[in-house]
Amino acid sequence: MCTLTHFQPVPSSSSTLHPAMFPHAVFHPEKATTPRFQVVLAGNAFFHIKEISTGHVRGFRSNHNEACALARALEARC
Repeated sequence: MCTLTHFQPVPSSSSTLHPAMFPHAVFHPEKATTPRFQVVLAGNAFFHIKEISTGHVRGFRSNHNEACALARALEARC
């Protein structure tokens, strides 16, 4: 049973609301960016991580989740 106790504000900052109460009001993205890498199906259970701007393949994986993780890692590296 949920008692909503995890939504209660911290006693030291009782004047502010918890971000989970109003996520749309708290979320402020620093800048909107388009992804640089795309995961593309390249065969039977085989995926390429393609750089969108150049079309070059920057990596490959046989598992979709691992391919997405590699694309996120490449995105974070730049």
